[in-house]
Amino acid sequence: MESLIAVPRGRVTLSDRRTQRTWDVEVEPYLLAAVPVTQAGYASVTGERPSAARGENLPVESVSWWDAVRFCNALSEQEGLTPPYRVDGEEVEWDRSASGYRLPTEAEWEYACRAGTTGPRYGPLDEIAWYRGNSGERIHEVGGRRPNAWGFHDMLGNVWDWCWDIYDAEVYGTYRVLRGGGWCDEQWSCRASVRRRSHPTFQVEDLGFRVARTPGV
Repeated sequence: MESLIAVPRGRVTLSDRRTQRTWDVEVEPYLLAAVPVTQAGYASVTGERPSAARGENLPVESVSWWDAVRFCNALSEQEGLTPPYRVDGEEVEWDRSASGYRLPTEAEWEYACRAGTTGPRYGPLDEIAWYRGNSGERIHEVGGRRPNAWGFHDMLGNVWDWCWDIYDAEVYGTYRVLRGGGWCDEQWSCRASVRRRSHPTFQVEDLGFRVARTPGV
């Protein structure tokens, strides 16, 4: 499995352009993968290769939120950890006391993406991200751009990351949060604060995920 980086306790301010709302979130210490889950990593756990583009070290893509949840549980079981998700039909419950792999919350995602910075990005876009302006209209291997100050690669660009959170239950129902921008997005989508959403069954060739864990549980 891709290496995990320990992230310290802190606070992050989230914002939503649609509703013009901002809110602060206290973030407890957690572990987050340095890169998105690769196709090789996904196949080693699930035996499946769903991606539109093929390459062992490319991010896995064309995976739904449900696929990501199932992967987290399966990887947890493979490594002898307690799976965090209890799935009952269309309902999923997160057991926060579980030791296994999980999706990051969007607050955890943005906190790690910013890595102590306050601007729209943690560095010059062409140095840190694959996006429409430099990707050649294709996905790239993980870790090929400069990481942020905490060692995270591809937080912006290459593939969007699924997060745990429901986007806005009153307006969008079960739609889940996407973060980070992808290889075919314009520069304005590749910013630390950008929030997107989609149905948890949605699959597309610039959408993947990275895994997190809660230490000490």
